[in-house]
Amino acid sequence: MYDYIKSLHLIFVITWFAGLFYIVRLFVYQIEAKDKPSPEREILLKQYKIMTYRLWYIITWPSAVMAVSFAVWLLILAPSWLQQSWMHVKLGFVVLLIAYHIKCHLIYKELQNDVFRYSSNFMRLWNEGATIILFAVVFLVILKNAFNWIYGVIGIILFSVLIMLGFRFYKRIREKNKS
Repeated sequence: MYDYIKSLHLIFVITWFAGLFYIVRLFVYQIEAKDKPSPEREILLKQYKIMTYRLWYIITWPSAVMAVSFAVWLLILAPSWLQQSWMHVKLGFVVLLIAYHIKCHLIYKELQNDVFRYSSNFMRLWNEGATIILFAVVFLVILKNAFNWIYGVIGIILFSVLIMLGFRFYKRIREKNKS
């Protein structure tokens, strides 16, 4: 039974991340649509609201709830995992992921009400938060005790710097192509 629960947990983690990656991409498009001329702006904003609603409430939220539910079930079936130091770090990243999800929910609600507090460039950068968490969790789960925490922290920092440099490079290319 443990392997079935673990498989379901992994499936819902994957769909949760897919939802988080795509919702922020839709935020980018929605924010950029507000600057389009009428009637294109109204058409796009209406369509993006529908798309984000469906993604958020039909895929992302249910996936988050199911992933966490199956994770709790796994920990009930194998409580010894809670004695492992890597699991403590992983659960810390899960808390960060839940905080990220909740912040995305707040942004979602603002955009549904036509409140645009963030730029599309900020959202592109924000999208990398889930990527960093995903990398950290996968390496923690796969490497467990073999994982050297110092190198791991340095690796995550370097990965974050590479993402930021890539983001800046991409931004320059986009701005150059607009000219």
